[in-house]
Amino acid sequence: MSLRAASVSWRTGEALIVDGVSLDAAPGSTVGLLGPNGSGKSTLLRLLAGVRPTSSGVVSLDGVPLGELSRRDVARRVAVVEQHAVTEVDMSVLDVVRLGRIPHRRAWSAPTAADDAAVRDALAYTGLRTMAGRSWHTLSGGERQRAQIARALAQEPRELLLDEPTNHLDVRHQLDLLELVVRAPVTSVIALHDLNLAAMFCDRLVVLKEGRVVAAGSPEKILTEELIAEVYDVRTVVTADGPQGRPSVRFLSAAR
Repeated sequence: MSLRAASVSWRTGEALIVDGVSLDAAPGSTVGLLGPNGSGKSTLLRLLAGVRPTSSGVVSLDGVPLGELSRRDVARRVAVVEQHAVTEVDMSVLDVVRLGRIPHRRAWSAPTAADDAAVRDALAYTGLRTMAGRSWHTLSGGERQRAQIARALAQEPRELLLDEPTNHLDVRHQLDLLELVVRAPVTSVIALHDLNLAAMFCDRLVVLKEGRVVAAGSPEKILTEELIAEVYDVRTVVTADGPQGRPSVRFLSAAR
């Protein structure tokens, strides 16, 4: 397994936010993290990225615990796309994407040919080549998220972690964004709220509730009316008429 969490927990004070979570992300797969607000999805992503140390349990890359790797080594392997990216500095799209090369460069060193090639490829992959000179502040929400994915891919990671990247985007940009992610040659772990998007794009789902894993497996096995009622307190009808026979969820009402 390229990225693995083994019985990982994280607490702040007396509150246990992530409670004994195990997760395996096979190379090249797309894993969706599901669960209501406060279930621990964002915190788990930070643990997987090594941004926060675990209170117990181990996160590893190819069997090597993150604690045995330098911060730079982890940053060269794992890229993170946050839910919102804000900057007061007037940066161009090209400047934003170039930030992805920081883990590969020495302080104050000039960009190398490899840096320029990685940035150029990331801009091309995300369809932003003609926008490279645009100011970040002139971009739409969907364009900003694409720029953040380009920045992450310029990092040349093997693992990509995304925290609810489709929030506040319209349907077209949600689909465009997730198609970019699943086509990229990386292992992806994505926190999502939309169950139908998770069913469409993810190979495997991990469902959290109150910091614990309550179910893990393929969308076909996980997205059932019973589990959705247990985790989200809503009544649904789940059919198998989504793309390629994936589950399709229709919401009816609150369960109570």
